[in-house]
Amino acid sequence: MKILVTGGTGYIGSHTVVELQAKGFEVIIVDNLSNSSIEVLDNIAKISGKKPLFEKFDLTDPEKTETFFRLHNDIRAIIHFAAFKAVGESVQYPLMYYRNNLVSLINTLQGMINNGIRDIVFSSSCTVYGQPEKLPAREDTPIQKANSPYGNTKRISEEIITETSENEAIRAILLRYFNPIGAHETAIIGEFPQGIPNNLMPYITQTAIGKRDFLRIWGNDYDTPDGTAIRDYIHVVDLAKAHVIAVERMIADKSKEKVEIFNLGTGKGFSVMEVIKSFERSTGIHLNYKIMDRRPGDVEQVWADTGFANTELGWKAEKSLDEMTASAWKWEKALAARR
Repeated sequence: MKILVTGGTGYIGSHTVVELQAKGFEVIIVDNLSNSSIEVLDNIAKISGKKPLFEKFDLTDPEKTETFFRLHNDIRAIIHFAAFKAVGESVQYPLMYYRNNLVSLINTLQGMINNGIRDIVFSSSCTVYGQPEKLPAREDTPIQKANSPYGNTKRISEEIITETSENEAIRAILLRYFNPIGAHETAIIGEFPQGIPNNLMPYITQTAIGKRDFLRIWGNDYDTPDGTAIRDYIHVVDLAKAHVIAVERMIADKSKEKVEIFNLGTGKGFSVMEVIKSFERSTGIHLNYKIMDRRPGDVEQVWADTGFANTELGWKAEKSLDEMTASAWKWEKALAARR
């Protein structure tokens, strides 16, 4: 069966492609390479023994998107990752985020409708919860006003998919995941942001390797035990496996509703300082950091109630925080060795 993975050369996408191919799926990737590298295709092949099919174009282009779907009318299901994803950048460039994240989804859904493709797994985010009044966040936790344009694109995207499914032969699984970190155990693929990282983990590893003079900690005056923001960190391979399970669920007609929603996390919240201490513990490296003002768009603390995904999908995150930070460092060292 052929699975389309949009944004498949990106961080989470590439790990998911590896897991899909390990299960025998044929994968075709669409990516505009705006925040990834074509070399990822060869690296996927090194791990899985098979190079996925690849088409380079921008899904915000309706003509190219429709042409692609006409040529590949044997696609069985779609996993939609393609989106910009930096909270701070979205605050600075909201129109860029709304155009890219929403139009690419709309064109993908239209391609599904026009070509009889039924199933889509959507890469959503815990940002739809904003700052929940009660923690941990459950799938029925009220959606808050988004703290950033990025978060708002995820909320609107969920609404677009849900409303489209009410009138079209489309089924969806919306995966709201928390904070993916770490890298594949081979250190052949991992997180490789363009420019200065917006996410904590690559900023930590780039500081440790000497690419950054110091690590910026965005605020230490939150109402948390150590004053730094708290997130639910999940290993990217655990996350990738959940996407494969979601695809298999729809293909096997096991979905219980046209649109299903699952939280993906570990169910534990760790502060920024706890992640730093984990990295220092798992690598033996001391990090140089500075406290900065809070970053616009960041929430104070959020972590998941993963019970529904654990019981209904039969999926559970397995990697510990120390395993996550150690794998991220192994990947950063592998990157440095290639250059």
